[in-house]
Amino acid sequence: MALRRITLHVDDGDLLLIKEAAVRLGVPEAEVIREGIHRIAVAHRLQDAPFVSGDETFDLGEPPR
Repeated sequence: MALRRITLHVDDGDLLLIKEAAVRLGVPEAEVIREGIHRIAVAHRLQDAPFVSGDETFDLGEPPR
């Protein structure tokens, strides 16, 4: 994975949490930031295909009332 340098503006409270997490995990602060960016990017990506196909679903009975 090629890395690209960017500049971020971070809230002081968030930066403190990042520093604490990095120390606790024994990794650089940049690694904590990269993981956070990756998690958000994956969570908010658009899906081109449904999670399951129609063949993979099953009937749970009557709809809730």
